[in-house]
Amino acid sequence: MSADATKGRLSLHVLDTARGRAGDGLAFTLARIDAAGDRVMLGHWMTDEGGRWLLDQTVIPLEAATYEVVFEADAYQRRLGQDSFYDRIAIRFRVTEPSGHYHIPLILSPYGYSTYRGG
Repeated sequence: MSADATKGRLSLHVLDTARGRAGDGLAFTLARIDAAGDRVMLGHWMTDEGGRWLLDQTVIPLEAATYEVVFEADAYQRRLGQDSFYDRIAIRFRVTEPSGHYHIPLILSPYGYSTYRGG
């Protein structure tokens, strides 16, 4: 087994229920929460045309820690001419096994959202 095969994965997938399609071009930030509870910014990205994003472990290795992804929901929905109730959607989650797969779907509409740990 190669060294890369033991690395974990962090992936996101956004579904826009108002449009009935993937949430492409949704900007978000990812931060790690340090021991003092402060956010350590890891980067700013956008979902691809399929509404997906996968952490590049060669740039940012996944660690056992608490993370926070913040989706720029208002900017995304306004760009598409949709109403928007939520400004930003912040999701904090724990990585306990850095070699595991952590998949975070976001199901988004102008007046609601849901998320869960996917596989």
